[in-house]
Amino acid sequence: MSKKAGAAAIILSILAIAVSVVALVFCLKPSKEETPKMDTQYVLYLGTNDKDTNEPVFTPEEAKTKAEAILIDHFGGYTIQEASGGWIDGDTEYQEYTLVIYLSDTDLTQVHSAADEMIEQFHQSSVLIQANQTITEFYSGAE
Repeated sequence: MSKKAGAAAIILSILAIAVSVVALVFCLKPSKEETPKMDTQYVLYLGTNDKDTNEPVFTPEEAKTKAEAILIDHFGGYTIQEASGGWIDGDTEYQEYTLVIYLSDTDLTQVHSAADEMIEQFHQSSVLIQANQTITEFYSGAE
């Protein structure tokens, strides 16, 4: 093989490697133009008063910490907000510290599993669950 042919073979090999690397980067890089997808957002309302005594089961700080531990264990991520809930039963008005939890990229079976654990740990009769159809997009900025 001549020196020119050897040099040409090396240059072609280097170009082939470069093209392969570029193709691999484009295949592995998430698209900035990812199409949003239809999704269900689950919103949970977790009261923190005992179902029998109507007294707080935990302090607000303890309640939030315990709920966060359940959520991270079941979902790996969540959004949580603090709220106040209130209602009237007969002539008695009740108020309670409430956690509002937002979940996406999950399903109702997983939500029920976490709610079962919350019902037990927070001594609740139920957890209110709303399922809202949304469009979900993980936007990472313009290029």
